[in-house]
Amino acid sequence: MHTDLPEEQLRGYRSALREPADFDRFWAETLAEARACDDAVRSVPVQTGLAAVEVHDVTLPGFAGQPVRAWLRVPAGSPGPLPTVVQYVGYGGGRGHPLENLLWACAGFAHLQMDTRGQGSGWSRGDTPDPAAAGPEAPGVVTRGLDDPRRYYYRRLITDAVRAVDAARTLPAVDPQRVAVLGHSQGGGIALAVAALAPQVRALVSYVPFLCDIPRAVLVTDTHPYREIRDWLAVHRDAEERALRTLGYVDGVAFARRATVPARFSVALMDEIVPPSTVYAAVNAYRGPAELAVWRYNGHEAGGVDDDAAALTFLRAALTR
Repeated sequence: MHTDLPEEQLRGYRSALREPADFDRFWAETLAEARACDDAVRSVPVQTGLAAVEVHDVTLPGFAGQPVRAWLRVPAGSPGPLPTVVQYVGYGGGRGHPLENLLWACAGFAHLQMDTRGQGSGWSRGDTPDPAAAGPEAPGVVTRGLDDPRRYYYRRLITDAVRAVDAARTLPAVDPQRVAVLGHSQGGGIALAVAALAPQVRALVSYVPFLCDIPRAVLVTDTHPYREIRDWLAVHRDAEERALRTLGYVDGVAFARRATVPARFSVALMDEIVPPSTVYAAVNAYRGPAELAVWRYNGHEAGGVDDDAAALTFLRAALTR
């Protein structure tokens, strides 16, 4: 069944999010600190047995220069440099196996799939630890460091994601002027953040993005991962103001207010994990040209392969020279 406001109300829904006054300075300083660290990118070919796609095991510097793993997949024998998709992964997943997720390379793109620090054991394998100390947390990572924005998990992950774009643009297979970011759920929220923080990005694809209009999401869904925040607040009853302030630094609505590149979003009206109103909140705040695919009869899987097919058409147009 539909899980949120009626569709006609969703179309006009706008978030009341109050972002921190120092939001822009917070992220400028965070990224400057990361870029001041060692920026060496390592890429090692992987023997996969594939004839049409070449795969490289990439290590790039993320938050505080900490190593983050990624797969780079490119069409075999392509002359390059190529239009490029940098992809971020959904909650609980990692970069997976090198033989997975071959769509973008088979379509003629270079494809950098970033690993997700501290995740990758829920449904897809990961290889990147999260070494930072964080303090008390509910199971999962969404409350890791929640009482301090500088120690918060998503400060590190979003920084990794911006640095993945920086790293991709140095690779020989990549055309640095034709880079797009893409993701589903958590990956969609991270891609939205990168579109706002990395001016080199040319286009955004965000399927059912997580981490948008978080104060509302925590109140209108009982499903994880947002449930983790509610569970944390149910124990830390005096920490609501601090927690909401921290979340304000990573909320997709705040990033949407700053992102201007062409974007394609999708929302599913039977989604119990990402409330549809929170996606509309980001889309309705978005500063650049944005299109939205509405899947009335789907849950968190959203449009599935139909989302991918539409994104392929969208990115071919957006990354044309």
